[in-house]
Amino acid sequence: MTLRRIPVVIVGAGPTGITAATLLAQYGVETVVLDRWADVYPQPRAVHLDDEICRIVARLGIADEFAAISRPTHGLRLLDNTMAVLAEFRRDTAGSVNGFPQANMFDQPEFEVLLRNNLKRCSRATLRAGAEVTGITQNGDGSVRVMFTDRVDGQRHAVDADYVLGCDGANSVVRTEIGSHMQDLNFEQRWLVVDIATDVELDQWEGVHQVCDPARAATYMRIGDARYRWEFRLLPGESADGYASVAALRPLIAPWTANADGGQLTLIRVAEYTFRAQLADRWRRGRVFLLGDAAHLTPPFIGQGMGAGLRDAMNLSWKLAGVLNGDLPESVLDSYEQERKPHTRALIRLALTVGRAMTSGGDFGNLVRRAVVPRMHHVPGLRDKVVDSRTPPLRRSAMVLRSRSPRRLTGSLCPNPVLPDGRRLDEAVGGGFALISAAPVTASQRAELERRGAAILVAQPGTDLADWLRGGRAAAAIVRPDRTVMAAGRRVDRLCDAVPPFTAAWSRR
Repeated sequence: MTLRRIPVVIVGAGPTGITAATLLAQYGVETVVLDRWADVYPQPRAVHLDDEICRIVARLGIADEFAAISRPTHGLRLLDNTMAVLAEFRRDTAGSVNGFPQANMFDQPEFEVLLRNNLKRCSRATLRAGAEVTGITQNGDGSVRVMFTDRVDGQRHAVDADYVLGCDGANSVVRTEIGSHMQDLNFEQRWLVVDIATDVELDQWEGVHQVCDPARAATYMRIGDARYRWEFRLLPGESADGYASVAALRPLIAPWTANADGGQLTLIRVAEYTFRAQLADRWRRGRVFLLGDAAHLTPPFIGQGMGAGLRDAMNLSWKLAGVLNGDLPESVLDSYEQERKPHTRALIRLALTVGRAMTSGGDFGNLVRRAVVPRMHHVPGLRDKVVDSRTPPLRRSAMVLRSRSPRRLTGSLCPNPVLPDGRRLDEAVGGGFALISAAPVTASQRAELERRGAAILVAQPGTDLADWLRGGRAAAAIVRPDRTVMAAGRRVDRLCDAVPPFTAAWSRR
């Protein structure tokens, strides 16, 4: 057995694990990523990331590369079981307040290759493929020992870490090792997932099509120039085996493929998935944390499954970097589960609500949808709510302070506008804390903030940032490294005093 001490060991090299490793490496934290598979899983799974998650992708340094492999989608169209349009909710394919299109479709294997290639440029991160984790033990000296077997030569190895991140998916070994269990949120449906490639232009509306039918709910999405995804709820007794060819699938996909004959459609994958809603009862034990599908499973109705894992990685990485650097107390790590678990539960519940609203109720449900959905456009604010990609603010924690304002900014993401120098906010403030202020900042306050490693942005009157602060009835706000507002208020001096030291060096590489 070989043994060495590493600050962070990450189990699982999917999007969540690679994102966590990249972010930590950018803060100068050495990481080793262990994954049981030799390469990226070649079949497509997740297909959607929103504009909030695109900010994380940009943080990794691959915004342009992701834009080149993704396709902004135009919104959501609701159809009844006769394919008649009930309602259409359009999204802006240009930049949102976060600086990116609100909905982006992509091919997951292509994205994972991009993530891994980017990780290779990080000198502080090492990916070890073909390494199957067999045990995790928390040692008396505060370290965590991770045992693993090389799947090629059968050799056993061990590595000691200050912290371990379990990013190893729904069947997580790490979750089992820390005694955590998935809590069922009472949702389980069997769906057929179909990926097809064709050079034929299908002439469909360039958004997500949701067929609201309790008998055969369905979803259609264009995910690339020549790539398409369908999802169909399976009927009792059906399985993917009955749809193993284009000919067998044709009755299901016919409403969208009238322009193409069978020979022009290439079946990439057809698989059966059981969509579940689950949440781990414990996301941490000592120095071991759960992230991504190891901690939560979200039905796909709002496209937040992969994004939730990237949110986990973004939330925890800067806190770990601050603790390992000696800037932040270890107690700050308690805020990871305090913040992420309620946020994830809220998105799971939203996904369940959307899924049931679109697919439940039998014939009566269809009648109700035909009567109600077309009138949704006339309900004040409802249309904007449907297309709004913002997720709920984080709950109060040591890193999200109490706010007395009814329009509180705390816990929410700050906007990412273009600044007068041509850069966006995320690029300008770097990887640390920032004070955004529409009120004057004194020389002594500025000096103290800079000593603590914080950036300072003055929001000029009439700018997006000034309007944002005014809308939240605040003169200034503290923005965390993950762009969440830690605190906001009218007293700049009090906010300056609340900025914690964070001097962890941040670099793209």
